[in-house]
Amino acid sequence: MKYRILGSTGIKVSVVGVGTWQYGGEWGMRFTQEMANPILGRAKELGINLLDTAECYGDHYSEGLVGQYLRGQRHEWVVATKFGHKFHGNFDRTDHWDAAGVLASVEDSLRALQTDYIDLLQFHSGSDDVFDNAPMWAALQGLVQSGKVRHLGISIGSNANVYQTRRAAQVRAEAIQVIYNRIDRVPEAEVFPACQAQNLGVLARVPLASGLLSGKYRPGTTFTDPDDIRSKRDPAMVEERLRQVAEIGRDEVPAGVPMAAWALAWCLQHPAVTCVIPGCKSVEQVEFNAAAADLPLVRADHPQAA
Repeated sequence: MKYRILGSTGIKVSVVGVGTWQYGGEWGMRFTQEMANPILGRAKELGINLLDTAECYGDHYSEGLVGQYLRGQRHEWVVATKFGHKFHGNFDRTDHWDAAGVLASVEDSLRALQTDYIDLLQFHSGSDDVFDNAPMWAALQGLVQSGKVRHLGISIGSNANVYQTRRAAQVRAEAIQVIYNRIDRVPEAEVFPACQAQNLGVLARVPLASGLLSGKYRPGTTFTDPDDIRSKRDPAMVEERLRQVAEIGRDEVPAGVPMAAWALAWCLQHPAVTCVIPGCKSVEQVEFNAAAADLPLVRADHPQAA
């Protein structure tokens, strides 16, 4: 495993992390503790030290699985979570951005995670209107000063949201989380330059394009499980992306290299990206993901990337 410093935080994170949205049940399966533990345990063995979760991956459910696993080893992990959306059921959420609601949510996250501090607390995909909320950011600074939160971040909802990205330093956020992958390169235009100008860490989410870049799916694949978020997406858009993936697999992925590892390495070789946070449903997927750290340069457009 390789490690990078997350922006100005000083925190050393593995270049491959573990995203945990899938644990909450919105990717076709709700995980149990017995299912999550082997995945997280193998991640640790492979040198992964960053876990990304959120209050709305289930009603603090994903956080609860993470917290139970982390008992006795909390200091060995970097835990990132998010606030802003109250989970009521699969694909059913309400927002809360008022200072009191945010503070209550963070306390619930701390209890679920069974910890007294969060390494990175992220504003979760809120609009620009709710982002411009001085009382909320003042309350968050209070959490930092109290030691309950080490650092703040912004998980931007649109991967073109340069408004929030450019204001990160003003609200004392030190990291940006953004969708970025081989078939969705929008952040390269404005978001990544804004991150580099402010020395912001970048967590690239959905780096496997919701599994499409895993190599498992071919054109013609349909997602019909109502509990799988992919079933909610436009079938024509999914089919077009599967067509692009097939072309990428044929033209860009070297023979013998797993597409998932290649796709993650492709993201990591952009100089703005600190870490990729793919979700994973099995030990095997963690192993494929971790292998990305050791792949040689796979993209010629950023040869200077580490």
